[in-house]
Amino acid sequence: MKNTMVKQRKKIDNSILTLLALIVGIFVLMAILSPGSFYSWANVRSMIFQFPEFGIIALGVMLCMISGGIDLSLVGLANLAGIIAAYIILAMGGSNLGIVVGIVAGVAVGFGGGLFNGVLISSLNLPPMLVTLCGLQLFTGLGLGITSGPAVTGLPDNFKFIANGSIPLGSIEIPIVLFVFIGVLAVVVFIMRNTVFGHQIYFLGSNKEAAQYSGINCKKVIRMTYALSGALGAVAGIIMTSHFNSAKSDYGATYTLLSILIVVLGGVHPDGGRGKVLGVVLSVLLLQFITQMFTLLKIDTNWKTFTYGLLLIAALCITLFQAKYKERKAYKESIAEDRVN
Repeated sequence: MKNTMVKQRKKIDNSILTLLALIVGIFVLMAILSPGSFYSWANVRSMIFQFPEFGIIALGVMLCMISGGIDLSLVGLANLAGIIAAYIILAMGGSNLGIVVGIVAGVAVGFGGGLFNGVLISSLNLPPMLVTLCGLQLFTGLGLGITSGPAVTGLPDNFKFIANGSIPLGSIEIPIVLFVFIGVLAVVVFIMRNTVFGHQIYFLGSNKEAAQYSGINCKKVIRMTYALSGALGAVAGIIMTSHFNSAKSDYGATYTLLSILIVVLGGVHPDGGRGKVLGVVLSVLLLQFITQMFTLLKIDTNWKTFTYGLLLIAALCITLFQAKYKERKAYKESIAEDRVN
């Protein structure tokens, strides 16, 4: 058992080392092609403003994928949460209290929407992919129905400051949204590493039948996993609403594919049970660096989507190859042990 844990840790560390190598490769490439622009604080600050939105959505997708499922509804749920928050803020006159109430209500909407997905998946034993894909349409349609199409505008400057403001630190200004991302990240890391619930998510993804026999309430774990994922999506939605200073049902249209790419590239196994938050964070940074590289080198943004698709296919193929290699190795070891015995 101990040897298995060491091998698993080594495998995860190798995937993290691969991400670090790719990040270093981009830094070296940009040092040659565009050193002045890429390494400037203005460029770094620009990247910090961008990645928290899809980074937090990726964390939500990560939770569901580790549990053995997937959540494709988060972008729709994020926009719905942003719309609800925006209407409440406007209804309360744009006051600071209204902003707090709107944010809490938005997160509650995300939690409830995620719980709805979790109940359908756990109670009716429906495939997570189909349930959350339907959820994406449901939440997007609900947002369209509430707004009748146009964006919700006229939000106060105090709310806009959340995703667009900065805090001075010496000679530089640190975007506030970075602290929001770090706070969310800290909560997710704590849950996955230091709580029974986090360990149950891993156990459920590794072997659902074994988890049931061990006394784990699998239905409850699934429901709470998707509820937490939905809450994370709502936080991302509120950041998007603050960023654009408006709420609409079609913001972040590319984030669904991007979040799946981030999670798989970050070393989370599509079948569940394996993956680390650190790998996902490094993957978020890698994809942000690639995006910024395309921008600085003035490469057609259409090729960016193509590149993301290639990376996703490559990540899935590598994961499949690793799984088959592990199975063959285990089979050979079992045969060798039988011969010795």
